[in-house]
Amino acid sequence: MSQPQQDRPKDKPWLIRTYAGHSTAAKSNALYRANLAKGQTGLSVAFDLPTQTGYDSDHILSKGEVGKVGVPVCHLGDMRALFADIPLDQMNTSMTINATAPWLLALYIAVAEEQGADVTALQGTVQNDLIKEYLSRGTYICPPAPSLRMIGDVAEYCYTNVPKWNPMNVCSYHLQEAGATPEQELAFALATAIAVLDELRPRVPASDFPALASRISFFVNAGIRFVTEMCKMRAFVDLWDEILRDRYGVDDPKHRRFRYGVQVNSLGLTEQQPENNVYRILIEMLAVTLSKRARARAVQLPAWNEALGLPRPWDQQWSMRMQQILAYETDLLEFDDLFDGNPAVDAKVEALKDGARHELANLESMGGAVSAIEYMKSRLVESNADRLGRIERNETIVVGVNRWQAGEPSPLQTEDGGIMTVDPAVEAEQVARLNDWRAARDTAAVTSALAALRAAAAEGRNVMEPSIACARAGVTTGEWAAQMRAVFGEYRGPTGVSASPSNRTEGLDDIRAAVSAVSDRLGRRLKFLVGKPGLDGHSNGAEQIACRARDCGMDIGYEGIRLTPEQIVNAALEDRAHVVGLSILSGSHMPLVEDLMDRMRAADLGDVPVIVGGIIPEDDARRLREMGVARVYTPKDFELNNIMMDIVTLVDPQAVAAE
Repeated sequence: MSQPQQDRPKDKPWLIRTYAGHSTAAKSNALYRANLAKGQTGLSVAFDLPTQTGYDSDHILSKGEVGKVGVPVCHLGDMRALFADIPLDQMNTSMTINATAPWLLALYIAVAEEQGADVTALQGTVQNDLIKEYLSRGTYICPPAPSLRMIGDVAEYCYTNVPKWNPMNVCSYHLQEAGATPEQELAFALATAIAVLDELRPRVPASDFPALASRISFFVNAGIRFVTEMCKMRAFVDLWDEILRDRYGVDDPKHRRFRYGVQVNSLGLTEQQPENNVYRILIEMLAVTLSKRARARAVQLPAWNEALGLPRPWDQQWSMRMQQILAYETDLLEFDDLFDGNPAVDAKVEALKDGARHELANLESMGGAVSAIEYMKSRLVESNADRLGRIERNETIVVGVNRWQAGEPSPLQTEDGGIMTVDPAVEAEQVARLNDWRAARDTAAVTSALAALRAAAAEGRNVMEPSIACARAGVTTGEWAAQMRAVFGEYRGPTGVSASPSNRTEGLDDIRAAVSAVSDRLGRRLKFLVGKPGLDGHSNGAEQIACRARDCGMDIGYEGIRLTPEQIVNAALEDRAHVVGLSILSGSHMPLVEDLMDRMRAADLGDVPVIVGGIIPEDDARRLREMGVARVYTPKDFELNNIMMDIVTLVDPQAVAAE
């Protein structure tokens, strides 16, 4: 057994972060400075969906989304306000940004220059992982090949100009959120890293490649099965070392070190008895801190109430204190690895590695991660369906959800509902600032900078230098992304939802019979249109609803993410939908649903029931029902078969006649 080594100092604790950003750059800046004063040691920036998907705050698709899940950053002025009074050369900043990663990094560098910072000393990370966006998060813009090229542009630029920066953060976090098994999370993430390294290898001299490879970091998830998750992290360490040594010939063990940050699982946070989430978060944190050989370099924890809505500053503080207590009050950092030589751990690690190697070989046979995107997406949808099925059948116990549902009301949910809400006026104020910015800038300089950016992209040159020039000239996020769209085109990723029923039809006989009976009365197969309005790319719920409806015998329509209310209403007309289901998890449900309901009535579809699912507070649910929404579902409604029967009842001509 390892003993404390009193003759050496404790290991340094990991970077302590909270993932934060909301409303405006100025309000987010105040939050960052407050968190740093409370002992946070690094920043983790959440951007709003328009910023993530390359739209300015006044774009039609930005309606209702501005400042909801992160901070809007439309131009250099916003980035300047975001980091006011925060010296960037003394900060370690993680930016969760992917499709627009070159642009947000360009803005960050431009602000650092304004501060007089030594840009070569900047430390931090841009996530910059587009492959997982196609699989699980949905904030992509361009097709895979040019997106991979832009990842390479950022890495190549940083290696020369910002050498302490991590230019790409392979993100397996959202893979687990989309249902990935540990083996799939390992394999899909490592396949992504391989695709990036293959892109980078020809860009630098062979002697420089090991150092460039060492700057690739990972961002992972840690779920509630914390022994398995800890073993997964040890498997990641071994497999990454193996890949860099055997595939790429990296000899120096320091260059093969697996460097990762983590946010523990949000998928398992429950709306029911949400105070229990505190225990879940702590247990999940242990998976990425107990094993020294696989300890995270940075940790950010969700707040107990994230299944309810946007956490308040106090909620974030509580999660930060959890990290500080483990790092500074316990003796964890005084010991060597606690699990070396443990036969149970060794066996589990080897089993996970074998499973991951098998899946990696499968992906390699398809041509690698980029070629296998559709396959990986379908596998994630299947795995998530299996996970939900086990919860519905009580094979997986979730406390407060499918067992021990009775409990006392939570005193943590105060008169504000236990969450923070974003003032609807924020969007109009942000748009006004954006218009002022456009009016005050040098139009000729903007035009020239955009032309240079487009030329670089079209000619295959690195886009980072012209992006930084655009930042200095006052270009906006939407204008930058428009050039990428013009040169590389837009992309719609696979939904992972097959039109053919799966073999998971056990226990569905009664619902299938009800669907058939109602379809006979309707004169054609019950048509269920599933839509995701707005910019929310969290499609897991919509996919599972569509899959279950299909397996119940309904004729489904599901075209994936990022649709306008107008497009959904047009689809309802064309498909002659009997019921429309909307999935919105970004908090933009009120304006988007109101717009859609108005358009449904204008299109003479007012009698078609609309159901809505998402993270929706009860007051909002009441207002949605007053607008005419037939049913509102939140994460507590985990029994999909009940939702299916609701749909059947809503469109049954006999039930409607009886009412």
